[in-house]
Amino acid sequence: MNTSPPARIAQQLFEESGLASSHEPIATHVVDALLARHYRLSGRLERLATEKDDTFRLRTDTADHLVKVSPPDEAVAVVALQTAVMRHLETAAPDLPTQRVKQTVEGGDHVPIETKDGAVRVLRVLDFVEGTVLARTDPDPHQLALAGQMLGRVDLALRSFRHPADERRLVWDLRYFDQLRELIDHTPDPAHRRLARNVFRLFHEAVVPRLGELETQVIHGDYSPYNVLVDPQNDSFVTGVIDFGDTMRSALIFDPAVSLANLLGRTPEDPWYEACGFVAGYERARPIKDTELPLLPVAALARLTLRALVTHWRAERVPERRDYLLEHARDDWVNVERAMAVAPEEIVARLLSARRWSAPG
Repeated sequence: MNTSPPARIAQQLFEESGLASSHEPIATHVVDALLARHYRLSGRLERLATEKDDTFRLRTDTADHLVKVSPPDEAVAVVALQTAVMRHLETAAPDLPTQRVKQTVEGGDHVPIETKDGAVRVLRVLDFVEGTVLARTDPDPHQLALAGQMLGRVDLALRSFRHPADERRLVWDLRYFDQLRELIDHTPDPAHRRLARNVFRLFHEAVVPRLGELETQVIHGDYSPYNVLVDPQNDSFVTGVIDFGDTMRSALIFDPAVSLANLLGRTPEDPWYEACGFVAGYERARPIKDTELPLLPVAALARLTLRALVTHWRAERVPERRDYLLEHARDDWVNVERAMAVAPEEIVARLLSARRWSAPG
């Protein structure tokens, strides 16, 4: 682990995660020309709102595609990692509904674009996966379990995957969470700061001493309800797994923790209800080690807290989006408080109970 001063580590992580800078959006006519030349594709481009890159939906007469242009400060090797993960899943687990990468007419996976200042951006074309994002549905326990099982299947398929860039560092990687306490200073509400300090204390006591022994592999990194497409009428429920932009090598337990962080508090009377259903499904495909299961609730709380803290940090630097960002942070703090009201031991007991009744046979 890096032993640089905490402030320096935070800045490095934000820069490597593409959250410390902005760029001028690429012109639509440039994308049109590249698609025609390298993919023999033409149609109507619709710009989609995204966090870092330029993303478009391309509507053609025969099919829709997703067109992504990486930000100037994202290394070409990192984009190659994301593409390689999708290629690996297409080969190793072709039955999984993950996105596919379309080849150029030259047989490549992408088109490099050199900017005026010498940086290289990467254009890729992916298939457009139809479906409703999980976040806009009201899943029942069975459907939540199916969503969890799908992540377990993805993680299982990625177990053997290796790539030269998979050791990338991201601010979202919970391996670095304990070194980001300074983010608390950017949170104006004293009650929120107290919540954050309590979560950092839990993480420092429960997870940090175990970091060196946790099972690691390449993980999706952002299996959130906005990156899971579903169809309630489909027996499989999950119809698409998208956005491998946060793919990295990290502790395996941190992958379901991302999903749990997004489910906490959505049922106020029982804030861990949906999370427990998700984990039960995940373990059908990828059982969690008995020694690591107790760390999962703490990791989920850390991820949700981190998202709220990063939102405040970004709100200071992107004033035009401040109100939008802080509105979402308020929901996160409410859910952290709700989830913290339940003792970790009780949550682990419920996870173990759910494991027993969900086991096949």
